[in-house]
Amino acid sequence: MAVRVAVAGASGFAGALAAHLVHRHPELELAAVTARTDAGRRLDDLYPRYRVGMELESLDADELAERAEAAIVAYPHGAAAPVVLALRERGLPVVDLSADFRLDLERYERYYRPHEAPELIGDAVYGLTELHRDAIRDADLVAAPGCYPTAALLALAPLRELARDAVVDAKSGVSGAGREATGTTHFVSVDENVSPYAVEGHRHRAELERELGDGLPVTFTPHLLPLDQGLLASCYVTPSREVTGAEVRDLFRAAYEGERFVELTDSPPGVRDVRDTNICRLHATVEPATGRVLAFAAIDNLWKGAAGQAIQDLNLMLGLDETAGLE
Repeated sequence: MAVRVAVAGASGFAGALAAHLVHRHPELELAAVTARTDAGRRLDDLYPRYRVGMELESLDADELAERAEAAIVAYPHGAAAPVVLALRERGLPVVDLSADFRLDLERYERYYRPHEAPELIGDAVYGLTELHRDAIRDADLVAAPGCYPTAALLALAPLRELARDAVVDAKSGVSGAGREATGTTHFVSVDENVSPYAVEGHRHRAELERELGDGLPVTFTPHLLPLDQGLLASCYVTPSREVTGAEVRDLFRAAYEGERFVELTDSPPGVRDVRDTNICRLHATVEPATGRVLAFAAIDNLWKGAAGQAIQDLNLMLGLDETAGLE
């Protein structure tokens, strides 16, 4: 029997895709879709391509808990925490797509704002499946990683014991900025342009610090590309000893052997290679002139960087095949 799942915040880019993935999932049933400002509209009016003919509702936690057995919350940071708290108080397992439960309290409040539900932070598991699979299986609250950290961490994790420092040069399509930030003004500033932003400290670096350890110096610079979807992280690592390209590739094969959503490639990947998939394509090598390790990761920021990863997490939490609804 299908598990009934609600998607809260289904009018945003990631939430709409999450609703689509639940709707087409062979073992899940889309029980409800909610929105804050678009309640009363049909989701297929906002996003015709997803073919989800359900009306967006205002969120009522009591009613939602009666109709659903699990939830995906796709609200922005700050707005998500009270919703997650209300759903957890009613016993629903939750995957949260915001930053609200990805970090410890000190880091969250340093990079974001005062936390609305600090009592839940200790219960949350960081939802990068390839690194935390066993913990996700046992979790009732999973914090799906941000899109930039997903790509960067998959590129850097096999190199943690080898790295003296790392530079992450990451570029994303504008859908990563969210629906409200992609209007006409934003398009004009991005079209036929590439620009870095938050160069003195982007919020997502907090997730890199959490997963890689504060002792590893990491420079992280995000850029916007004139694309709607897609993200490429180019990572440059100074190794603590001399290594060869063959050694590095062996590290990546050992780290990701058997992973269904990680593909190791013989040449650097592009974002078109992973469009509309939950796959991360990775290539790693050594630059002969400097001895630096170069690792490149391409993902679709709305899939592996958000909604697809949420389904991957939810599958594990519900005891389903991790790949269900994603292949």
